[in-house]
Amino acid sequence: MSLNSPIFLPPVVLSFAGSDPTGGAGVQADLMTLSALGCHALSVVTALTVQDTVGVHGVTVIDAKWVDGQARCLLQDMPVSVFKIGMLGSLDNVETIARILSDYPSVPLVFDPVLTSGRGDALADAAMIRAIRELLLPRTTILTPNSLEARRLVDHDKREAESTLSLDECAHRLLAMGCQHVLLTGTHENTLRVVNDLYGPTGNVQSASWERLSGSYHGSGCTLASAVAAGLAHGLPVSDAVRKAQNYTWHTLAAGFRPGAGQYVPDRFFQTRQ
Repeated sequence: MSLNSPIFLPPVVLSFAGSDPTGGAGVQADLMTLSALGCHALSVVTALTVQDTVGVHGVTVIDAKWVDGQARCLLQDMPVSVFKIGMLGSLDNVETIARILSDYPSVPLVFDPVLTSGRGDALADAAMIRAIRELLLPRTTILTPNSLEARRLVDHDKREAESTLSLDECAHRLLAMGCQHVLLTGTHENTLRVVNDLYGPTGNVQSASWERLSGSYHGSGCTLASAVAAGLAHGLPVSDAVRKAQNYTWHTLAAGFRPGAGQYVPDRFFQTRQ
């Protein structure tokens, strides 16, 4: 055996996401989470942002040809165990990523539908949402929306606050659009504890209740979705990957810190500091 031959090859996860220079969310959050959970993380950048922990101040979308080039180059070189999608940036990027995924039908997809920033800045328009519903949801192994994103995806002609759909109804509609599983997170709901529900072909298959932490966190959804992707990459079934991902994410939030003037940031490496 060559001295340069690897004894262990970690599972490889490819993230499509926007760049967040704060390190709180976006592709940076994906890279840290996946690395902390024993995966080798690849990244395809879909957008560049000007933002801080308070909010997004500017977005430059990466041309779809560059998105395609980044992904194809990586996929021709390395075997990918799981795809993870976050912020898409444009309609062209939605269509391009859908075409890429169609060439790898056996690779699981974790989709975190980033439609707005934590402050509420719009990151997807109606045309993008329609394309997401038609092109990406039927390809999705597990969708991980918060309650606002879920209502927007199924009732896209209305603002989240105007939608009166129950979360249970949202989940069933998303499954009907082709998702294999939906993990609906209740962070934005007015409940004493945060309740996250996993739905599958047979309905609600798992419900978990978590202590609601004080403060507002930047990148919790990215962390959760990437942690689910890591679990799938390590060979766990969906229910076990979701259970472990929620536990990991809650602890990153409990250990979170506030480096700037805005939201707290999850500590993805909390285990190294204990």
